[in-house]
Amino acid sequence: MVRYKNILITGSNGQLGNELKILSGKLENCNLLFTDIDELDITNAYDIDNFFSTNSIDLVINCAAYTAVDKAETEADIAKEININAIKNLIKCIKKYNSKLIHISTDYVFNGKTHTPYTETDTTNPNSVYGQTKSDGEKLILNSGIAHIIIRTSWLYSGFGNNFVKTIIKYAKEKNELNVVFDQIGTPTFAGDLAEAIIRIIIETNNNQSKFVSGIYHYSNEGVCSWYDFAYEIINITKLNCHINPIESKDYPTIAKRPPYSVLNKNKIKSIFNITIPHWRESLVKMLKD
Repeated sequence: MVRYKNILITGSNGQLGNELKILSGKLENCNLLFTDIDELDITNAYDIDNFFSTNSIDLVINCAAYTAVDKAETEADIAKEININAIKNLIKCIKKYNSKLIHISTDYVFNGKTHTPYTETDTTNPNSVYGQTKSDGEKLILNSGIAHIIIRTSWLYSGFGNNFVKTIIKYAKEKNELNVVFDQIGTPTFAGDLAEAIIRIIIETNNNQSKFVSGIYHYSNEGVCSWYDFAYEIINITKLNCHINPIESKDYPTIAKRPPYSVLNKNKIKSIFNITIPHWRESLVKMLKD
């Protein structure tokens, strides 16, 4: 029995939403409704309810978020509206129409003061307004009683939108050298790989609803690196003529504080949904070639 006849994807013009569009053909028996703010404003409770009612939504993949980490420090109200209040609106409709939720969150819910990969049960303690709003959004979902899968990811990049890979390539074409911090450690995540994982979860749980185990899951590519290592590999693979200098975070101050260590433990998502995760460099090569 096909459970997910109509799937709503919010924030579909972003990196992950665009990658899901590319893979949408893998969900043959599902009607995917790709929306962004022009089609559906999730901060508007009336609009969401009307959309659910009209389209009989069975599953929501919420890719919509306020992700401008530094701007959030001075635009806290806007970040809260999208990352917290919009979640309340979605929860209300998901309850009313008996739907389910796959929600995308972030490694920024952690403060980065540990030295071992974070598990899903580790205590959150964000360093930034952005991280706090995403953490608060998670808590709303966890306490809501709806069927949910929260996927925390890290250092997302793709061929779409603005991201670290595209920024490094842009500046490497303009400058002979770039300074990149080496004391912030994590794992890059190719949005195409995360989209593949989400598609697999949908297929697995569509055929067997008992496999939809509510809770938090971590997903990033395999491996660990610094932003410096990441930038170095981008230049190495693209063969651009630019030297990358490693610097400390104190020499590159930002408005919002970043977690110095945000490696995620992915054992849970791999075991429950039988997902194989590529190494970050392998996926970087694939993305840059494509």
